[in-house]
This record gives sequence, structure tokens and C-alpha cells, in this order.
Amino acid sequence: MSRSWERRVRKNMSKINQQRKKQGSGQLVLGGEKVERFKGRNIFVPILLLLFVILYSILMNSNPDFEMDTMYAVTLLCYVALAALFFFRRPYLLIGKDFVQSRRFTGDKRYTIEGLKSIRFQQGMITIIPQKGANWTFSKTLNRFPTENMESKLREFAKANNIMIEEN
Repeated sequence: MSRSWERRVRKNMSKINQQRKKQGSGQLVLGGEKVERFKGRNIFVPILLLLFVILYSILMNSNPDFEMDTMYAVTLLCYVALAALFFFRRPYLLIGKDFVQSRRFTGDKRYTIEGLKSIRFQQGMITIIPQKGANWTFSKTLNRFPTENMESKLREFAKANNIMIEEN
């Protein structure tokens, strides 16, 4: 199938799925729409935020003129909630037939094969380099991604779509 035909089928399938969702029945999944999803776990930023909360509360409570008010408690609870948000909102990499998608700070971002320059593989780290924009880095140590499994699937993706592979 040509890419324009695939886009048309995908668009019509999404319309049908929206209608079926409103009716309460299950959604249809296109046979060619097989995607691989790899999830990580962000632990560095939540730990950093919690350490900031602990340090802030220790410094404020060591001041003899300090009296705890509701705004202080709300501030601490907001930082703890932000740490929980970063912990439970797991980063992911979605590999489709002709696209890669990931969750960034500003929302979900998708690159089609036209927007990709190369893919770099390092020990415990994978970097997707787009034509323009910031690189996407997936790390085993920082975000707990299964980089071995991701590497094999990204190699297949790069070979199928003629994307340059860099080894380091």
C-alpha cells in the first residue's frame, strides 16, 4: 500500500473508532498498525524534587523566627504532587511502521521517517536525531528504559525505512 493510502485508511479508521467509542462498543485495530511501546520510569526528577522539599523544610524550620502557615504547607504539598506526577507519568517510546513517538515535557511528539536524520546507539543509551529540533535520548540509567529490546526494534525500523545508524 502506498503511504497516502495508508494515511487515508488510518484517518477513516480513527473516525470509525470515535463513532464506536461514542456507541460504547470496542475499537477496531488496523492489521498494519502494529506498534511497539517501550516504557521507562522517571526516578531522577522525583528524587530531586523530594530532596528539595526536605532541604527547604529543614532550612525553614531551623530559623527561629519562622512560623508555619498554610501557604508553606501548600507549597510543600505542591512539590510533592509534582514529584508524584513525574514518577507516575511514565516516559515511553512508540515505534510504528513509519513513525516514532515519545512523551516530552510539552506533550507527546511524533516524528515520521522524513523528519529523522539518524539513530545513535551507545552502551545503555539510544539517541534519536531528528532533522531539526532537539535530540531524543533514552537512557537505561536515567529513565530505566529497556535499551536492549529498544535497540533491536529500532535497528529493524531504521533498516526498513533507510535511516542512518550511528555506532559509538
